[in-house]
Amino acid sequence: MNGELSERRRLILKLVIQEYIDGSVPIASELLVRKYGLAVSSATIRSELAALEELGYLTHLHTSAGRVPTDAGYRFFVENLMDRTALTLTEQRMIRHQFHQVRTELDQWIQLAGAVLARTAQNASVVTAPRAYQARFKHLELISIHETTVLLVLVLHDGTIRQQTIVCDVVRPQDELSRLAARLNDRWADGTVERIRDGVHDRDVSDALEVHVTDVVIRSMEWFEDQLNSGIHSDGLMEVLSQPEFAKVARIRQIVEILQGGRGLGPLIPRALASDGVQVVIGGEHGHDDMREYSVVLTRYGIDGEVAGVVGVIGPTRMAYPRAISAVRYIANIMSDLLGVFYNGENTRY
Repeated sequence: MNGELSERRRLILKLVIQEYIDGSVPIASELLVRKYGLAVSSATIRSELAALEELGYLTHLHTSAGRVPTDAGYRFFVENLMDRTALTLTEQRMIRHQFHQVRTELDQWIQLAGAVLARTAQNASVVTAPRAYQARFKHLELISIHETTVLLVLVLHDGTIRQQTIVCDVVRPQDELSRLAARLNDRWADGTVERIRDGVHDRDVSDALEVHVTDVVIRSMEWFEDQLNSGIHSDGLMEVLSQPEFAKVARIRQIVEILQGGRGLGPLIPRALASDGVQVVIGGEHGHDDMREYSVVLTRYGIDGEVAGVVGVIGPTRMAYPRAISAVRYIANIMSDLLGVFYNGENTRY
């Protein structure tokens, strides 16, 4: 669509979106001419607004109303039109001072990150604790506990321990179980799910117990990675409820359920962990009906290749995107620096 927008249309679209974000009132052509001194008539602006609506960037709520942005309009604004400004130096100093005031405890950093993000972006915040990028195999034990029953103990690199009992077709002596565990420990050392799965495909495994153990380990590691989207800390309910979009009880209930239960947010966490830079998901882009009236700005923080978490904000699609993106990016940098000191004793910034 970029090629279809003249410079004038780009300017008008930018002004409409900025005005609507600021005031939440549909924007009429007369306001743009009067406020910005545009060197064209209201009729010309109305014609351009109609063209932008036909292109799918704007819409109107009823016949006599001004225009409001669509999801596509917000997307074009975020990618092509918005001014990319950092937080002021005063804000940056104040935020860093707040983090330096708290004790060096991870849970306090997470809570503070959520509070600062909510206040700075004037929307709800979401923060997840840093965890390993991927489940990585560390150690396996196979312990005979009763005739054909074996206890599988799986230890991952981050210290996670998973236990599961396996029923064998025949009695397996402990020395045989120990030899199998030793072989798998050597073969899978520091392995990811993908590496273990590929190894199975590359080898012709005929031992039913080894096949069963491998299947349990892969499923356990996949479960661990799925849990990366759990444990979402949120803050800023009062900030987001101050938005005019939440005047109705149904919308209040919906955002509370999203923040408390993680519904709709969960699938976004792995995507943010796997991506570089700030991710912006707008309205219908979620593919989830409960999220179609919300935008989410997320990015990961942490130590490259070791541990990572996610920070972000959620609010109505009428979000102040430049400020939200700047706030999310800045808090992520702070959290990365803090984790660098916490784990390695040095500053580490993405």
